[in-house]
Amino acid sequence: MRALAVAAALLAPHLATAQPAHVGDAFEILRTSNSEWKGDGSTGTTHDRDTLVARVITVSDAGVETEYDLPDDATADDRAREWAFPARVLKSRTAPAQLRNLAELEARRDEWLKAANLPRTACGKWYFTWNAFRVECDPESVLRTVEAFELGYEPLSEDAPWRDDQATGTAHLHRTPDGKAFLAELSVDPDAVRRDRVEADLVVAEISKKPLARETAIKVHKTEDISGTIKVRFDTDAAGNVRRRTKVVTLSIRQGEGVETRTTTEILERRPIKCAAGPNSI
Repeated sequence: MRALAVAAALLAPHLATAQPAHVGDAFEILRTSNSEWKGDGSTGTTHDRDTLVARVITVSDAGVETEYDLPDDATADDRAREWAFPARVLKSRTAPAQLRNLAELEARRDEWLKAANLPRTACGKWYFTWNAFRVECDPESVLRTVEAFELGYEPLSEDAPWRDDQATGTAHLHRTPDGKAFLAELSVDPDAVRRDRVEADLVVAEISKKPLARETAIKVHKTEDISGTIKVRFDTDAAGNVRRRTKVVTLSIRQGEGVETRTTTEILERRPIKCAAGPNSI
């Protein structure tokens, strides 16, 4: 299992009233991503798949505490690589998410660095073995990973706002004629795409040990003409709660006479493992 990827596609926090969460609720959250691109006479594809299991531990006035972990079929090697899991996260409507088992994660991180024979100076650096990975040593980084797997407990509604950090402006959701899904579309933010491409170049340079100044990478991408769309579909249950999100990002990148096109489809799906209703619900 590869290192869990971090993605950012956040629903506006005021979409609707949150549905109840109960102690014992458990979900398997699957995230798949497929990319296809072509340009300069070449084509390519990539495919990624990750899974987390989320279990509601406590529900109180302070918020909902959820334990996120690797799936039950994760191997010992999977767990050795993903030292940040299991992680307990407290979420509320009024405060940022909080990591609840920080000391536990710090201890696992130290054991992981020791087993991998990595010094603390390796933290934050990129390496390549079976794939490219960053040596992450900050336990708080798990909050960003968890956010990438978050569909939320909030039922959607017609005209609810939706935004994406790679897009410009805000769109409004529209229900499909059959009432089973919501759709929205935004234009990509060229500057956001350029920033991502600059970061990708810097990572490749670090892995290949070829010096590359950030200013040089910025200059390379500054003249690119970037356009595209971000389309999202939220499939819901009978109560309007999201069970699957499909996001399709289509990009066209022109520089001089060259044109690169890229389409990335990301599917995030939450499957109930069990739902145990109890008195401690909000």
